[in-house]
Amino acid sequence: MADAAGRALTGVRVRAPARLHFGFLDLHGGLGRRFGSIGLSLDAPAVDLTVRPADGLSATGAEAPGIAAALDRVRAYAGQAARHLGVPETGSFHLAETIPAHAGFGSGTQLALAVAAGLARLHGAPFAPAAFADALDRGNRSGVGLAAFVTGGLLVDGGRDESDAPPPIVSRLAYPEAWRVVLILDPGRVGVHGAAERHAFRDLPRFPAAGAAEICRLALMQVLPAAAAADLDGFGRGITAIQRRIGDYFAPHQGGRYASAAVAAALADVEAMGIAGFGQSSWGPTGFVLAAAQGDAEALVARLRDRHPDLAFRIARGRNHGARVTGPDAPGAAPDGPDGPDGTGAGAATGTNV
Repeated sequence: MADAAGRALTGVRVRAPARLHFGFLDLHGGLGRRFGSIGLSLDAPAVDLTVRPADGLSATGAEAPGIAAALDRVRAYAGQAARHLGVPETGSFHLAETIPAHAGFGSGTQLALAVAAGLARLHGAPFAPAAFADALDRGNRSGVGLAAFVTGGLLVDGGRDESDAPPPIVSRLAYPEAWRVVLILDPGRVGVHGAAERHAFRDLPRFPAAGAAEICRLALMQVLPAAAAADLDGFGRGITAIQRRIGDYFAPHQGGRYASAAVAAALADVEAMGIAGFGQSSWGPTGFVLAAAQGDAEALVARLRDRHPDLAFRIARGRNHGARVTGPDAPGAAPDGPDGPDGTGAGAATGTNV
């Protein structure tokens, strides 16, 4: 196996981003498209996957939370990707880092696309992320996860129509570099997923058209302009307003506006501090708080950690590029900003976006 320049290919490293899902835009669907999403690509947590040539198919991983459980998915995705790409079902996969499953980060989509991108590069096959996501029925409600993998940034998709096509991205903005996101994780809970998620969408009453109209107005006339103008207060107020409407709608299936009572208590403290932007990603249980700068985020984490010792906290930044595919020994950073596994930056490397 060789790269485009004919050099022997010793392996491929893929680093794929988590995403926050800030909320659905139109759960009513009366205009012909349903769902529609607004979300953000993050630099951490992330999938960090290396694939090397091998005679068969194997998957190993670091000794870290979530890795062992993800390896079966790596093997399954590798088989599906090989059949989709028309390449041999071979490769030695090593998972150094993964995104927590069922926590609101879109872990399944990112892992599946990372496996397929690595296998395609290893075997010199063309790879279209949207086609593979569609084949796996990934992004069946939201296009944000697929777009986070491809382009990163602050993303809005236009919802699904009657076709099986992935939702189109109708807006993509760069997320201000200085802004940070404080992630609030509850290790003892997982969000609604699988059959329970399907039942929730089936059983919930139809979302009011007026409520969907208000969310769309908030997104178009407050959230997106505030992001473009780097106005964190306006951005945060808009995101929180969307969160309240969506969280209350899903409350019967997740036990309240937020899936985790512990995260809800931490977010109540955040609201009492007068912070504008906070909420839950997707079905949770992960909560988030928006911060203007690294120092603000660190100060907030220090305050919350003292009051909520059973929760975990992580500081992330928006990621304004998609997944990175590099040589196996590259750090995986991107040319437009730091991209370290701890969310604080880790040098630079050469590589290509997917």
